[in-house]
Amino acid sequence: MVPNLRLAWLFDVDGTLLTTEGAAREAFAAAVGQTLGVEDPLGDIPFAGRTEPLILEDILARHRVRFLDGDEARFWDRVFDAMRVAFRPPRGRLLPGVEPLLDRIAAEPAWVAGLLTGNMTEMARIKLERFGILERFAFGAFGEEAVDRNALACVAVGRVAQRYGVPPARCVVVGDTEHDIACARAAGARVAAVATGSRSRAELEPHAPDLLLDDLADPAPLIEWAQRITAAP
Repeated sequence: MVPNLRLAWLFDVDGTLLTTEGAAREAFAAAVGQTLGVEDPLGDIPFAGRTEPLILEDILARHRVRFLDGDEARFWDRVFDAMRVAFRPPRGRLLPGVEPLLDRIAAEPAWVAGLLTGNMTEMARIKLERFGILERFAFGAFGEEAVDRNALACVAVGRVAQRYGVPPARCVVVGDTEHDIACARAAGARVAAVATGSRSRAELEPHAPDLLLDDLADPAPLIEWAQRITAAP
């Protein structure tokens, strides 16, 4: 346990930290073609805010397929291989303000930054290494740990408590969909929503996040809000 930590950040990846500009969906579609022998661009399967194993469940249900032993591992290997090919410069970008925000968080000795993402661990690694920010995060909770996003948030918050002694009320989920808001509530965490993904501010507002921002271009409002949480008894 690290002493004197008072706040843990739990960042979503896609639509919050970065965008792949469709590379992830393309990688899934390539793996579907290689594994199932069918062409499916997956255009009508929702990705945003969902765990990748849940996305796979939708794909298998649509094509009425059940994996046998070893099939799923091979599928994921094909997804990751396709992603490494698809997600190369100049495709994709970090979203505005992400690096300054991570700098500010790193400068606060009482804070720790982690990931709460529906991405499989390897998929998250591919995306974050692409922009050189993987090492900014001390820990993470990833898609293979829970199909349900709410359950995954509970895994993340439990990990924070075990490793750092930080309670759920001092965990801040930062995400771009209603699923991020819901999972934070389910885990007893606070939540800051940003309208930088597939959901607009108007779509996020009815879900009542603790803080709602258009983007992270100016990290000051988010930092100031977090400082008030840190300073509370």
